[in-house]
Amino acid sequence: MIARALTIAGSDSGGGAGIQADLKTFTALRVYGLSVVTAITAQNTCQVAGVIELPADFVRLQLDMVMRDIGADAVKTGMLSSPEIIEAVAEGVREHGIERIVVDPVMRAKSGDRLLRPEAEEALVRRLLPLAYVVTPNIPEAEVLVGWPIRSREDMKKAAQQIFDLGPRAVLVKGGHLDAGPEVVDILYDGRQFYEFTAERIGTRNTHGTGCTYSAAIAAYLARGDDMLEAIRKAKHYVTMAIRYGFSIGQGHGPLNHFWKEGEAI
Repeated sequence: MIARALTIAGSDSGGGAGIQADLKTFTALRVYGLSVVTAITAQNTCQVAGVIELPADFVRLQLDMVMRDIGADAVKTGMLSSPEIIEAVAEGVREHGIERIVVDPVMRAKSGDRLLRPEAEEALVRRLLPLAYVVTPNIPEAEVLVGWPIRSREDMKKAAQQIFDLGPRAVLVKGGHLDAGPEVVDILYDGRQFYEFTAERIGTRNTHGTGCTYSAAIAAYLARGDDMLEAIRKAKHYVTMAIRYGFSIGQGHGPLNHFWKEGEAI
């Protein structure tokens, strides 16, 4: 049977992030993609002009329908904008016995627009993080979760330890926002030791959807049977190349090229 990966996230009308990026990633990595839509956004490469949240009970209904019939070998979460949606997803994850869940704690869009209500941050920490197989905050998101600024790799390690204490099985702090030279270093902490994943820093504005794509790729490789370290290593390479061959579309941050393996352009 083909590996199955489920994304629980918001829709990006610009096609570069959210559900759209996740499904492109699943397809590129030869995984059957399923989706639970949590919100609809009106956005482009420059801004998010509007967000409509779906009712929490309908989010849960989507999840139930997918899991009862098709199932999923791994799940990733993205934009979960309200406490009610977070609660619905957390309850569904528990009831369906989902173990390999990648939590991308989406808080803001690349444009800076808020995608997570302030009152939902507590629900994310209290209800969803303890269920995570791995949580994948970037540095601004990690700073929200720990409550202090991250300025170095040592800070990243300390933040990973502090986030780990919130309950996930592992924490991957992504270092792309750290101005630390020609390489981007992400740090994984599994409660026992640290692991570093390094890639070339690519100078480009076309990075819209990077976090969504990275977490979706991790979920895809987990669905295919890789262990956590191998899934992250492969996902890191995939997203780096997708950035390298990204598109100059729109007037803001352009999207990645999720199908770079098919050639340098689609």
